[in-house]
Amino acid sequence: MNVIETAIEGVLILEPRVFGDERGFFMESWNQRTFRDIGLDVDFVQDNHSRSSRGVLRGLHYQSPGAQGKLVRVTAGAVYDVAVDMRRSSPTFGTSVGVELSAANKRMFWVPEGMAHGFLCLEDGTDFLYKCRGYYDPSNEHSLLWNDPALGIDWPLGDIVPQLNAKDLAGKLLADAVTFP
Repeated sequence: MNVIETAIEGVLILEPRVFGDERGFFMESWNQRTFRDIGLDVDFVQDNHSRSSRGVLRGLHYQSPGAQGKLVRVTAGAVYDVAVDMRRSSPTFGTSVGVELSAANKRMFWVPEGMAHGFLCLEDGTDFLYKCRGYYDPSNEHSLLWNDPALGIDWPLGDIVPQLNAKDLAGKLLADAVTFP
């Protein structure tokens, strides 16, 4: 597995080994031993799957308390995926990293605890899968405003008008958000 470090400590882009031929392809999306060997000794407790249309923007979500580390990937379509550092003690607090994840590039994104996370769907019929280190707890969920100027996220909108639900439209500015130590 190829591991690409990002500008935020702990956030990783992962490129699995893919074996393909005229029949299709095979890849391991999760192998505890392989992940342990690259420094991610993690246990997952929940798998999630969402399907979205082009232009749907989900996030930026996080839980506190009860933070969830997430291993995310796309099995159909494409997204622009973003992690925002919400750890006040971090030298990269309030900064973000983004990566395109797609069925074609088969990349995975490791978003550790202490991050807000969200994605913009770039294609119709996008299937987004994530393995979580913590259980979902709606009573501790928070939303960071996706277009807060303080974050400076360069969403690849082009002609896309983002579609957000009410919770995400009401996300908080970083200056007003619950953060991690």
